[in-house]
Amino acid sequence: MFGKLKEKLLETTSKITERIYKKGSEEEKIKKDKVEEKTTTTVRKDINDVEVKTEKTEEYKEDKKISFFDRFGLTRAIKKAIKKEVVILEEDIEDILEELEIELLEADVALEVVEKLIENIKKELVGRKITPDDDVEEITINAIRTAIKNILSQKKIDLEEIIKSNKAKGKPTVIVFVGINGTGKTTTIAKLAYKLKQKGYSVVLAAGDTFRAGAIEQLEQHAKNVGVKVIKHKQGADSAAVIYDAIQHAKARGIDVVLADTAGRQATNANLMEEIKKVVRVTKPDLVIFVGDALTGNDAVYQAEEFNRAVNIDGIILTKVDADAKGGAALSIGYAIGKPILYLGVGQRYSDLVEFNADWMVKKLFGEEEFKFSTEREF
Repeated sequence: MFGKLKEKLLETTSKITERIYKKGSEEEKIKKDKVEEKTTTTVRKDINDVEVKTEKTEEYKEDKKISFFDRFGLTRAIKKAIKKEVVILEEDIEDILEELEIELLEADVALEVVEKLIENIKKELVGRKITPDDDVEEITINAIRTAIKNILSQKKIDLEEIIKSNKAKGKPTVIVFVGINGTGKTTTIAKLAYKLKQKGYSVVLAAGDTFRAGAIEQLEQHAKNVGVKVIKHKQGADSAAVIYDAIQHAKARGIDVVLADTAGRQATNANLMEEIKKVVRVTKPDLVIFVGDALTGNDAVYQAEEFNRAVNIDGIILTKVDADAKGGAALSIGYAIGKPILYLGVGQRYSDLVEFNADWMVKKLFGEEEFKFSTEREF
């Protein structure tokens, strides 16, 4: 998970650390290829006549990938060579950050997020004074960690607080899910229903996807597996009317939460986007949640922006995160539209929906916490 992004961030951290150590060193040098000159001196009988012979021996560093911690092992070895206080200048790290910028774009991180992240790293490091007693590794890691966390930290939504508040007022919490085709929206709804049931809340599902063949049957099967009821009309019915009926059903029976499915649609389809606007206008949901596929990278960011313009989404759920090797969408999407990521889909089971947390994400990106997910299917 996030393998490419993780690799580039760790590599950049290592490069900056080594650069700072080099700047503070008066004697030690770090080079890719070491060239060692061995000088031998032959003294002739005439003490004033000295012949100097020089032999050059090239010693090449073993051609193998140096791991993050191996790199730090190397920098630790020269730490004692730092003899004076140094100040980190922009020119000291500029070329490293330029490389990182390209690598982040290749990892599907949105351009505006790349620019902001580079700006944040500079803000954390440039002008920083480093003394011989400082732990340069820790300073570098914390600087990049803080820069990333600032990107990931959006205003949070406390879903349980909303549910409890509405329950106290005697009304259900209504959540409408939107997104394009194939992102796993229906499955995500079932996962959230499962999670809410585990916490003691009553849930009803609204089969608002009346467009796709088999969509109602799919939702019904999930509902049966999870143990909740579905409110449905026949295929082709008005989506807003189905969700409205589900809300009335929840009100009449004191059900805590209505989770409303809608048809997947491309943001470029004007008619279907008008339909989702109508759904939101008629049902007046407490939350509109965009469900995006992490594997689509920057496309997920673009889709979220389009849906946000159309219906003003409140939060995001990213699916298929366990299979996401790049990590660009997870890093970009919340910042790009200024809305929080609420949950991440990380596996095949109903329980594989984890609440998003910026600290958790940073730990994953720095390889500090391994994530274990199951390939076992429950549906």
